[in-house]
Amino acid sequence: MKYLLSATALIGLLAAPAVSQSNLEKLGAFKVTGTKDHTYIDQKAPEADSIREVLKGISLPAGFKIELYALVPDARHMAMAPQGTVLFVGTKKSKVWAVMDRNRDRVADEVKDFAPSLEFDIPNGVAFTKDGFLYIAERNRLMLYPAAEFFHESPDVVAVPIVPQGELIPVEEESYNHTARVIKVGPDDKLYVSLGQPFNVAPEEKAELYKETGIGGIIRMDRDGSNREVYTYGVRNSVGHDFHPETGELWWTDNQVDGMGDDIPPGELNRQTEKGQHFGHPWFGGGTVRTNEYAGQEVPVDVVHPAVETIAHAADLGMTFYTGKMFPAKYKNAIFSAQHGSWNRTEPAGARVMVTFIDDEGNATMEPFAEGWIDENGEYDGRPVDVAQMKDGSLLVSDDFANAIYRISYSE
Repeated sequence: MKYLLSATALIGLLAAPAVSQSNLEKLGAFKVTGTKDHTYIDQKAPEADSIREVLKGISLPAGFKIELYALVPDARHMAMAPQGTVLFVGTKKSKVWAVMDRNRDRVADEVKDFAPSLEFDIPNGVAFTKDGFLYIAERNRLMLYPAAEFFHESPDVVAVPIVPQGELIPVEEESYNHTARVIKVGPDDKLYVSLGQPFNVAPEEKAELYKETGIGGIIRMDRDGSNREVYTYGVRNSVGHDFHPETGELWWTDNQVDGMGDDIPPGELNRQTEKGQHFGHPWFGGGTVRTNEYAGQEVPVDVVHPAVETIAHAADLGMTFYTGKMFPAKYKNAIFSAQHGSWNRTEPAGARVMVTFIDDEGNATMEPFAEGWIDENGEYDGRPVDVAQMKDGSLLVSDDFANAIYRISYSE
């Protein structure tokens, strides 16, 4: 049986009991689970027309246009398969979506859940290796799906726990806050996974545990989960990172401390040049602004301050370096990043796509690229989360408020 659901109708389905975790053992033994059906999202649902109306008001540089690519419930971080046949989209709920453009018209015509025989727990982070292995980072697990680009057609897939359930972080540290992991494959062919710490400002009694486990940092490991180490320290909650195509340096966004006012502290785009660097949390709330909780303390570490300070509370999330050929030459190796939008600022800020240009010395300058998702009443019409590149050089932007993915293209 084939189910066709609108994004709105899916809310009730997501609240239903999850599939038994024992299915993972069956899949590991190459056995069927008995799961027969996928859930399909109706791409002609009425909300598609409403989203297209909103997109008419989005401003972009000359020559660029933005269009609706797909209706995808709770769309968060994205990973395009190496052959370009399917886009995998994570969520902060219990689904991972497989998005396909079968007729190659640059608009998705099929969106279905990936691996419905498995239970997912906040599968926000998705990433592909160059040779076609899909990794999905959940709240407290890291999974590998070999050949997912082709096996996704079946409800049952090959699934391998790289970091088993309960071992990404200590179980007692599991939280409902700052749990959206991001994963990328580095130029060293290792996995880099962000582990946001759950507090507004991390308390002193957690310092040693977090330093040891990498909570409040970015960890690195081999593709089989071995040789785990903490690569980055002093992170509050990073939900976006990528590697410079030429230098291999790790750049990442960070969401900064709340409750200090509308205009401080700034958000961050950071540049990391070597393993073990410390970026200031919890002594700094964002940029060079000290946190109230640690204001009187001497900072015991050497701190690397951000490459770019962004507007306070705009919630800088997913990012990618542009390596395509569709856009003008000035955008080569620039960073495109999503500002999700503020949740507690008196005047809302963010809800846009930014572009950051980096000069030969590594100096970075950020400016708006696509904006207009905050209307004249100060209400959100969309909240961008992540940016991913298609093989033709166009960009995809996910939006977990509008339950959509947009495509930005360029022509002279």
